[in-house]
Amino acid sequence: MTRVLVVEDQQTLAGALHIAIDAQPDMDCVGAVPTAEDAVALAAASSPDVVLMDIRLPGTDGIEATRQVKAACPRVRVLILTADATPARLAAAAAAGASGFLAKDSPFPDVLAAIRAPVDGKFLVEENTLAALVESLDPAGPPSLDSSMPGLARLTARERQVLALMGEGLDPQAIARRLVVSRHTAGGHVKNILMKLGAHSQLEAVVIATRAGYPPRRPADPKAS
Repeated sequence: MTRVLVVEDQQTLAGALHIAIDAQPDMDCVGAVPTAEDAVALAAASSPDVVLMDIRLPGTDGIEATRQVKAACPRVRVLILTADATPARLAAAAAAGASGFLAKDSPFPDVLAAIRAPVDGKFLVEENTLAALVESLDPAGPPSLDSSMPGLARLTARERQVLALMGEGLDPQAIARRLVVSRHTAGGHVKNILMKLGAHSQLEAVVIATRAGYPPRRPADPKAS
């Protein structure tokens, strides 16, 4: 059984998630709480496998709550629920230890798929949330191929390989395992890619490359897992 904790201050949504999770034969909802403080206390007491974490909570927000829950339960997977996806929030969630980023209005099957997704180093981004993130990075739309990023031409063969893995949603540690190299080496490749593409995050690098005509796959979403 996958033990799930719901952290959501909207009682209707929290109750619906609780019911949907408990209806699954392979899941058990250990509780639904409205605050970060309650989340940390219940996580420490119940040791859930997955936490669904609203990003906007009264008092301490979901990002800091994620950090605190991960400190109390290092092996737990935290999936952030948000109605306002931005690259900055995604980066903050990842830095706090979250494992995924989902829209609050995601269909229940998508949420359940994210809960069931295997732990393999990927950062899950739900499809509609990813679309919103891409739009926020470049609301003017994709450039023509004639204006594609010159930085792409400067990528080495290995950096292109790493970029493709970034497009799968893998972080540097997972990339290192896939390529059988050190975490330091993989991190160096990611750093070089960001510098050459003028990107500030892995997500932005993948978006830039995709819009310029390079075909790395998008960060993984629950439907593809």
